Amino acid sequence: MSAADFLFAPEVQKLLMVAYAAPDQQFSSGELAQRSKLDPDTVARTLAHLAGSGILKRHKPEADEAETVSIDRAFLFHDELRSIALKSFAAAEPVRSMLRAKFKDSVLRAFILREDKDGTLELLVVHGQSMPDEAAMTAACRKLSKNIHRHLKMHVISNARFNSLTPRDALMPKPSALEIIKLGDTKAQLPVERVGLLQSAKKKLATLSRSSA
Repeated sequence: MSAADFLFAPEVQKLLMVAYAAPDQQFSSGELAQRSKLDPDTVARTLAHLAGSGILKRHKPEADEAETVSIDRAFLFHDELRSIALKSFAAAEPVRSMLRAKFKDSVLRAFILREDKDGTLELLVVHGQSMPDEAAMTAACRKLSKNIHRHLKMHVISNARFNSLTPRDALMPKPSALEIIKLGDTKAQLPVERVGLLQSAKKKLATLSRSSA
């Protein structure tokens, strides 16, 4: 269940997932039916509602071509709706679900760093003791990309690398980033810290001092 279910009907979410993934692209009713996997009557009925509400705008057909629709950036709540879509059914929830289902033993944290103007999502995954299998991660991202109609750019780094990031690092999550998996959300274990030789020697000396006292 999507966190946006109380705002949008399932068919609305499916159409907006396609439309917000390519906000400047025009879609015919047939194209939307194919991409959303909804029946043509449901698509036609939902498009009438979305166009009537101002969320989508209609484009007059040329010659024998079908009428098309696209996201109306002039809609009063365009930015808010796109943000809700990004934080829920159109990005955050599908990515979170995929990582929890397939990589729950390795993924400690995950972020959506940004969304570019073409709808590509840049993701950051922080792994724990075990590292996600590269081939499995690539295949899962490819499948998810097809399902949500967005390109994905994935970065996978260790917890130590994440903790060493500075504000100047491109991978450092900005305040606008979405943390979709937090520490404790999965079964992934924190890496065992390696104790340096000097620190180890100090601990041994402290132990010996307590024993001789």
